[in-house]
Amino acid sequence: MTIDATVSTGNEWERRYEYSRAVRSGGMIFTTGTVSMNDDASAYVPDDGYAQAMRCLEIIERAVVELGGTKSDIVRSRFYVTDIARADEFGRAHKAFFGEHAPCLTMVEVARLIDDAFLIEIECEAVVG
Repeated sequence: MTIDATVSTGNEWERRYEYSRAVRSGGMIFTTGTVSMNDDASAYVPDDGYAQAMRCLEIIERAVVELGGTKSDIVRSRFYVTDIARADEFGRAHKAFFGEHAPCLTMVEVARLIDDAFLIEIECEAVVG
């Protein structure tokens, strides 16, 4: 597989570790782990799991669209959460975002993310065409 196109936000982390927000290879789009980051790199709505999950999914959707896909092309989502007891907040956001389109969902608890203000990190895969 080769990378046909990429999306980059140019943020500090992408430059530091040399990665892309999303890549397209043929009909597949892969997104990197995405946190609910504001433009100034702060956490979006600290301590609100639902809002953070929605923000992550919106950022992911923009990248997928930029690479020629749509939200309905997403077939798999992975949620890395810092507190699985809040699963309902995150799961409600997944349901609200995708509606009747129901991609695979994996949700796992992790010890921590890049910043303690982030409650969730999401990555997705899409199949276009």
